[in-house]
Amino acid sequence: MESENASAEAGAGEARIVDAPESMREVGLRIVEQLKTVFDPEIPVDIYELGLVYKVSLDAEGAANIRMTLTSPMCPAAEELPPEVESKARGVEGVTAVTLDLVWDPPWTPAMMSEAAKLELGML
Repeated sequence: MESENASAEAGAGEARIVDAPESMREVGLRIVEQLKTVFDPEIPVDIYELGLVYKVSLDAEGAANIRMTLTSPMCPAAEELPPEVESKARGVEGVTAVTLDLVWDPPWTPAMMSEAAKLELGML
């Protein structure tokens, strides 16, 4: 079984779609594409490339679970981002339900960002 930290350790910007039957793989990929349209209002990079999405999983009936974090517990967008993530995921055809788990462990660090995000923010 995958450890809780394995998704975050998967690599910057690479949330894993886990426990998704092959028939739901495309739905999972469409969820990820929608998550790439959600931006932290203070950072010009989407939450997926920032590495804030730790795991996306689906069951055979289309119920999605998204495990994510924020840049910090004091993030000013804490009230906006989770509902937007849920809404975007619910809008994907084939998704029947969405559960969002906002977690703080492991804590987000800039090392979780994708190379593209680091380049965009001048960190490379």
